[in-house]
Amino acid sequence: QVQLVESGGGLVQAGDSLRLSCAASGRAGSAYFMGWFRQAPGKEREFVAGISVSSLITEYADPVKGRFTISRDNGKKMAYLQMNDLKPADTAVYFCAAGRIPITAQAADRRSPTEYQYWGQGAQVTVSS
Repeated sequence: QVQLVESGGGLVQAGDSLRLSCAASGRAGSAYFMGWFRQAPGKEREFVAGISVSSLITEYADPVKGRFTISRDNGKKMAYLQMNDLKPADTAVYFCAAGRIPITAQAADRRSPTEYQYWGQGAQVTVSS
């Protein structure tokens, strides 16, 4: 069992930056593929970014490429999402997730919420214009 807790959300203005953190606890909390997803009101949960255990693979959804950076520190059992140049369209609840996803998995699988077994409670990010 892995528990995930997000922190770092808040209310910012367009163009500002935020860093979300995800603390993992439990058995082998650093041995999972980590992902960040977000869900805006009335919309489905969508993939934002993902990172493999060794950080060899990182990938991003098109709307955040060049603005967001995912990273992890396995020794601290932490994952991060640095968000720069935030836009009102980034407003959503952001979720950290962990999944037993092999490095050989296809990108479509790494981006699917159904491939992740553990989820945090979410952190609200609100970007005003």
